[in-house]
Amino acid sequence: MIKVKIKIVGIGMDGDKTLTNEAKTAIENAEVLIGANRVLEPFSELHKRTFLSWRPEEIYDFLYGNKFENVAILVSGDCGFFSAAQTLSELFPNAETEIISGISTPVYFCAKIKKPWQSMKFVSLHGAEANVVRHVFENEHCFFLLGGSATPSEICRKLCEYNMGKTRVYIGENLAYPSEKIYIGVAAEFTKIECGSLCVLVTENKNFERAKPIGIPDEKFLRGKVPMTKSEVRAAVISKLEISENSTCWDVGSGTGSVSVEMALQCASGTVCAIEKKPEAAELTRQNCKKFGCDNARIYTGTAPEILEELPAPDRAFIGGSGGKISEIIGVIFRKNPRCKIVATAVSLETLEQCIIALNAHGISAPEITQIAVTRTERVGDHTMLRAENPVFIIKGAPK
Repeated sequence: MIKVKIKIVGIGMDGDKTLTNEAKTAIENAEVLIGANRVLEPFSELHKRTFLSWRPEEIYDFLYGNKFENVAILVSGDCGFFSAAQTLSELFPNAETEIISGISTPVYFCAKIKKPWQSMKFVSLHGAEANVVRHVFENEHCFFLLGGSATPSEICRKLCEYNMGKTRVYIGENLAYPSEKIYIGVAAEFTKIECGSLCVLVTENKNFERAKPIGIPDEKFLRGKVPMTKSEVRAAVISKLEISENSTCWDVGSGTGSVSVEMALQCASGTVCAIEKKPEAAELTRQNCKKFGCDNARIYTGTAPEILEELPAPDRAFIGGSGGKISEIIGVIFRKNPRCKIVATAVSLETLEQCIIALNAHGISAPEITQIAVTRTERVGDHTMLRAENPVFIIKGAPK
């Protein structure tokens, strides 16, 4: 049991001009300073004992093996912005811990570029993968914390790939340090820019999506000769799937990719795996995902259920085409995630029966079944006629 006063201190941008008085006092009164080399370096003149580490388990072992009364664990920026502070505070439930806030990167950088930050979408690409284009499509301003392989040039190239080269960008390099640089322009101007590892990037999209569309009109999609789930059915499917911001979704038998796109619009921070056995249909899915800015969609060409084995476990799955193997497909889904919500469509009674039997075999004895019959109007001469679409069954299987 560790009995010690631990202060987790945000040192601001540089540990100097952005250091708060409260943080300075905590550091001066500490017996030992703990943190990564970059956050400890500004305080080397204090000649205090230090422990060089940012790994929670190493910090725990160090404190457990020594007796201190006052400890300061230093983190860059602010303790509440993509920081290890939360994990560190939970490591020591019996210690007296205090979190001392600092000046965060967005606060500093947004003041520099004279932009308010309260409505920005914050995305960390520091040592992690995340979607870029979908966030930019959805938000007027996005703040990207970069690092590792995620660079300003990579972000700008990706925006250009999705026809967003005119998006305004603000790049900050080595913020608060003597080598600080700020670049302002459009994405197309910075596809080859070389920056240091300490970078941030803000995008400004005045034409961002004001709402997440559901049931996108059929004519908005690139069609070709590939079958497509119609708008009204698509809207019902998306509603029944109850997709969250971070969902991992499967679209089995993606066809044109219309359902893949609508899934991707619902999970900007998640992933959509679109599976299609026909190469021409898979390419159409790819094109439609690109048209709607869905870089959170991954397209896989192959036959289900075999290709499903290599995919990440889904928490939402739509089966629009099964090639007669709906039982095997459902089996793979539930083996990867027994809690996955499944929605399937069927236009024949035989497919409906097969789906019910497959869900029954996995403990879903009473799947929710809805039949939709859509009738649209069509102008014929001076008259408005009714044109009926084929009825579609929507089957939902959700484990309790």
